[in-house]
Amino acid sequence: MKNTLPQDLNKLLLEGLVIPANPTALTKDLKLDEKRQRALSRYYLDAGSGGLAIGVHTSQFEIRDAGLYQPVLELGKEEMDAFCAKSGKKIMRISGVLGQTPQALKEARISADLGYHAVLLGLAALKGKSNAELIEHCKAVAEITPVIGFYLQPSVGGGLLDFEFWREFARISNVVAIKMAPFDRYQTIDVVRGVAASGRANEIALYTGNDDNIVADLLTPYSLPVNGENVTLRITGGLLGHWAVWNQKAVQLFSRIKSATPQDIPDLLALGIKITDSNAAFFDSKNKFKGSIAGIHEVLIRQGLLEGNHTISPKEVLSPGQKEEIDRVYQDYPELNDDIFVQENLDKWLT
Repeated sequence: MKNTLPQDLNKLLLEGLVIPANPTALTKDLKLDEKRQRALSRYYLDAGSGGLAIGVHTSQFEIRDAGLYQPVLELGKEEMDAFCAKSGKKIMRISGVLGQTPQALKEARISADLGYHAVLLGLAALKGKSNAELIEHCKAVAEITPVIGFYLQPSVGGGLLDFEFWREFARISNVVAIKMAPFDRYQTIDVVRGVAASGRANEIALYTGNDDNIVADLLTPYSLPVNGENVTLRITGGLLGHWAVWNQKAVQLFSRIKSATPQDIPDLLALGIKITDSNAAFFDSKNKFKGSIAGIHEVLIRQGLLEGNHTISPKEVLSPGQKEEIDRVYQDYPELNDDIFVQENLDKWLT
């Protein structure tokens, strides 16, 4: 019997949540740093995030090869359960799932057995497959657990997914949301058009993963013609690697956007440019995002949440000049960081 998303969580997901992509804390020996892994989750939850995405790109895809996929999910579940018990809040638990169909089904079962509410389904391993083959793969995973689609930008391994794919994907009954992260306006519109044409526009939550365009994505209405009538959709939340840092300020920004009046929009868009400039430093856009994970780690190291820039793949390092770019955005946009919030709570989170 497949899992479905509880109605109360589905409502929250549709209304929109701040969901950071949780990094993986490792020791210098590349073992799981349990204390700091827990601290990261506690940080995001205390900052006001509405969910956590664990085992995703920002977590390092290679945790699977290192035997850390399930342990990381287990720690995340424990922290989310403890937070919910203490606060009475509902938290959306999302795990990353990828690979060919056998691997994806195995990971989906692990996720469901641990009580995760949905999986973020990556399709990078199936590049070159036809739309029909991709849809069969997605349907198989959706028979186990609710699915969040994932349009991963090609520069970090994603494949091109067209309007027809997204229309058929959105028609899978256990698809609950789509994270759009192609870093491309044309491809983002393909997703929205596909959902609009699917007949399920009111049932699927659209989330930005476009870390280069966060604020504009969240402010923009998409009014699209479908069978002679306009269908209006909104991107209601974010599931973002960028929100793995300066998370408290991201939660505050999200609240401002949700309550924004037309008069607020110019100032929010201007703030969005500062956030995109910061993301360029964190994600290493100058070098085709090669330093994206290391850049996120660098900020968390400065805040004391991570011990060092320890990654499973030796390729995941800061690019030349990236550290200086992070210095620059720290200096240029001091209002965007949440260092004081972290400093006030770090000892508690590390206990």
